Amino acid sequence: MIEINNLVKHYGDKKAVNGISFTVNDDEVLGFLGPNGAGKSTTMNIITGYLSSTSGTVKVNGHDILEEPELAKRDIGYLPELPPLYLDMTVLEYLNFICDVKGVKKSERKEHLAKVISMVKITDVADRLIGNLSKGYKQRVGIAQAIVGDPKILILDEPTVGLDPNQILEIRKLIKTLAKSHSVIISSHILSEIQAVADRVVIINKGKVAAIDTISDLSKRLSGSSKLLLSFKGPVKEVCSKIHSVPGVVNVSQRISDGDIHEIELTIDNNSASDVRASIFFAMAKSGWPILEFRSLDPSLEEIFLSITSKG
Repeated sequence: MIEINNLVKHYGDKKAVNGISFTVNDDEVLGFLGPNGAGKSTTMNIITGYLSSTSGTVKVNGHDILEEPELAKRDIGYLPELPPLYLDMTVLEYLNFICDVKGVKKSERKEHLAKVISMVKITDVADRLIGNLSKGYKQRVGIAQAIVGDPKILILDEPTVGLDPNQILEIRKLIKTLAKSHSVIISSHILSEIQAVADRVVIINKGKVAAIDTISDLSKRLSGSSKLLLSFKGPVKEVCSKIHSVPGVVNVSQRISDGDIHEIELTIDNNSASDVRASIFFAMAKSGWPILEFRSLDPSLEEIFLSITSKG
């Protein structure tokens, strides 16, 4: 766990970070977001111990990053936006060097590196020079060096920048796998990537925390209600009446009708304890009305981000 409490950082007269506080829980993926100049990179550098704060504290599993730096940093694996790679080394030579830096015992090194290399899927390039690798493989090697030593916390800054769609999907799967046994902070300007992997997000703006919550709860707060779109075949009046009777549904409005295919918009009570999606599915199935499409109309993370940071 990481505990950040009232973090402040001055650069001369400029206050780059102004009282930031949040926690990162065990086995959680936390999206860390902010526009350029918001203090995001400064905060991440303080968390990793690269910079010292003017005031405030960062504790990594109970160890203060300034007072007990070795113990705190031992639990952190860091991938900066530009991976710290030695291009004239082979992948295996580089990871052995990282093992030396992190103090991995030589008796455990072979087995440990085999596990790391397999996890990030770089076995087939282990003996190649890093300088000859593609951008995607270099990112994987960068993630591998962060994993070496099995730190409990991973901090990934722009892990998918410059990758093609297939490589992005592979890194996304890897992050989800790592999150099963690590706490992960991921920062990215590709908000769809954060939306795909993060359990919660922290959005900072002008050096302050502007929002902390799950994406779904931020979306509900922004829109004031939850909305679903349902496309179906069936008698529109009967379907609307049936769905309106489902507990938690507060409004049903028709959007489009094209022959026997209809679209309706549902407004959901945010305080409803039941999952209306399951109830609607069973109500439609019981009546023999096929569902063609059923999806959320809630604001995306990009819309949430723009709304919160523009208000700031």
